[in-house]
This record gives sequence, C-alpha cells and structure tokens, in this order.
Amino acid sequence: MRASKWLGSVAIAMSVCGTAWAEQVGEVGVDWTGNDIIVEAIKDPEVDGVTCHVSYFDRGIIDRLRKGNYFENPSDTAISCNQTGPITIGEIELGEDGEEVFKQGISLIWKEQVVNRIYDKANDTLIYLAHSRQVQDGSAKMSISTVPLYGQKVEWINGKPE
Repeated sequence: MRASKWLGSVAIAMSVCGTAWAEQVGEVGVDWTGNDIIVEAIKDPEVDGVTCHVSYFDRGIIDRLRKGNYFENPSDTAISCNQTGPITIGEIELGEDGEEVFKQGISLIWKEQVVNRIYDKANDTLIYLAHSRQVQDGSAKMSISTVPLYGQKVEWINGKPE
C-alpha cells in the first residue's frame, strides 16, 4: 500500500465520519511523483436519488518528502451532484446553515474534507457545498453543486416544507 494511501486510510479511520460513505470510483495519476486525483461517489443518506461525485488531490510519497508536509493533502475539492434515480427526501435540516452529510480526514489529525447540504426553499433546490475544515485556519477553497427539484417528481417523506 502506497504511503499516501495508508495515510488517507488512517485519517479517514481517525475522523468521525458523517452518515454518508464515499466509494472510490476513479484514480488518475497526474505526474511521475505519485500524485493522484481521487474521484469518489457519495450518496446523500437522507435524499435517495442524488449522488455527488467529489474529487481531491492525493499527494504521493515523493511529493510529501520533497515539500516536507508529510501528513496532509491540499484543501482543493471539486463536487458535482446529480439526480441518479427517483428523488425521495427524508429528514433534512431546513435552516440556512444546512446539514453536514459527509466528512473525511485529509490530514493525520486536524483537516477534514466536508460536504454540506442546504435546501434553498425559494428556488426549490438542493445545494451541496464541498470545503475543507481546519482547526487552526479555515480554508476559502470550496466547490458548489446544485440539484434543482422544480418540475421533478419528488417525494417528501414528511411532506414538502411550506
């Protein structure tokens, strides 16, 4: 197992995961030093029929040794969410700060990659925000994706919010 893969596994195991789990669906090598871009699929645990694909940079061992930052990956994350089946919405948070649906460690201890879901009631849209969270310094690097519900056949388990 490559050192960066081991580090990623340890970081994921050490973080307290949200209710969603990521499944790796792609890995693209980007250079000769072992750096990769990882693509994972994340199914929203409270919204059936929506899948998000998140990509992030996984530093290889040579890059870690060369740059001296051994225990973390960069904060860069991209996200794209789409309808992948009939949409059924369960218990979701409706406040403007939304709800964390996924997180995983991207450093040995302190940095996490997070996906939040926000419901935009006025536009009948689910918003998914991918960002990283650090204990010391926040990160301004983020990515956003939307899943419009307008005109779709959507089942709300507890009734659509008015």
